Amino acid sequence: MKSYRKELWFNISTRRGFINITPQVEKCLHESGIQEGLCLVNAMHITASVFINDDENGLHHDYEKWLESLAPHEPVDQYRHNDTGEDNADAHMKRQIMGREVVVAVTNGQLDFGTWEQIFYGEFDGKRKKRVLVKIIGE
Repeated sequence: MKSYRKELWFNISTRRGFINITPQVEKCLHESGIQEGLCLVNAMHITASVFINDDENGLHHDYEKWLESLAPHEPVDQYRHNDTGEDNADAHMKRQIMGREVVVAVTNGQLDFGTWEQIFYGEFDGKRKKRVLVKIIGE
């Protein structure tokens, strides 16, 4: 069995945002040479997420509104976590909702997606460098 590991780095200039990282993950898969196996993609930071869904701007807008209604950023003093001097408690909660990682089957050297599925990096406390791990195992 082969194993491949690569870190992707992101630095979103805004506090929150979504990036379709499917092309970067597909490039990793190609580099790995693996034809059959599994591809794990996970955010290596507690205020960022990796998830699978449709690449549609309206949906991303809806996510932003929905997440903000569930865990509003302000007022920052509503969260005990922010008593430490942080202002990102909401980002931790948004990450919890959107998830840490995804696993995608690899079949015939391709990511084995359902219709419209794409991999996204979700940032909830941006303006600094964060990484995503891509780990691929198989033959």
